[in-house]
Amino acid sequence: MGFDFTVYKGSKDGKVVKSTTHKGDLNGDQVLVKVTHSGVCYTDVHYLHADMVLGHEGVGIVQKIGPDVKELKAGDAVGWSYEHDCCGRCNRCLSGWESMCDERKMYGSADFDQGSCATHAIWREAFLFKLPPTLRNEDAAPLMCAGSTVFNALYLANVTPTSRVGIVGVGGLGHLAIQFAAKMGCETVVFSGTESKKADAMKLGATEFYATKGVTSLDIGKPVDHLIVTTSRQPDWNLYVGLMAPCGSISPVSVSQENLTLPYMPLLENTLRIQGGITCARKLQRQMLDFAALHGIKPINVLYPFNLDGIERCLKTLIDGKMKYRGVLVAED
Repeated sequence: MGFDFTVYKGSKDGKVVKSTTHKGDLNGDQVLVKVTHSGVCYTDVHYLHADMVLGHEGVGIVQKIGPDVKELKAGDAVGWSYEHDCCGRCNRCLSGWESMCDERKMYGSADFDQGSCATHAIWREAFLFKLPPTLRNEDAAPLMCAGSTVFNALYLANVTPTSRVGIVGVGGLGHLAIQFAAKMGCETVVFSGTESKKADAMKLGATEFYATKGVTSLDIGKPVDHLIVTTSRQPDWNLYVGLMAPCGSISPVSVSQENLTLPYMPLLENTLRIQGGITCARKLQRQMLDFAALHGIKPINVLYPFNLDGIERCLKTLIDGKMKYRGVLVAED
């Protein structure tokens, strides 16, 4: 007995492989979800050479529930994010920061046999998020990771409606960060390489826009209180440190294997803070989804069929740097 479902995995040669996963009968608070949509994140590219199921921005419909499920029922629309489980006992878990749990189960380090690039998945109810009824599945999928990452950065930076927030990059993360900051009531100052994305940035809620390619200094009038860096590569920190208000924060949210090297004295003299961050803890994830639904925040998506060809085309567009702005796989039935 149990369940068999189709999955799409990475492989040694970096090719996406169609395969099958078998899971036993549901127990505890486990939930069987039929996947309807999967966001595709650049983190998935990092695991293309790993023998694991790809995808961590999953959204779908509850099909069956285990004996200890308390709230979810068949037919509910749900999503999941980067974290799948935690110990539930440590100080981090008990204080609402299970995303920092030493025994956390995260995409890329646990549960290699399932992910959002699949027809189904089985997760604990405790790590599924029931979607607000006004939030469409295709819009919710990229919020599961990209949305939660930038929302988490804004939260950890203690952004308030009177904050002046700088956002570096108008891409998969940046175009969502602009919307969240703008809907929080912030002055939203956007930096991008060229003017090509200015119209998009202003439409999404930016109050100011600055092109930075080839620029060695910027005059933006008032400094920014918080800087959210969403670019795939680290920017020229010399260009941005001088734009920071005293006691401001700098939050890099994209992945880089390079060391972080910042001008040292401006950091000290202006009491600046470098704030790391990862995906939301569950309480904040719920708040992010509710906030997005209330304020009509949604990604700009490019849709692909949920099959091997669609996944490969979506990943190629992402790798080529041509995605505008989030790729989403859509189940065919």
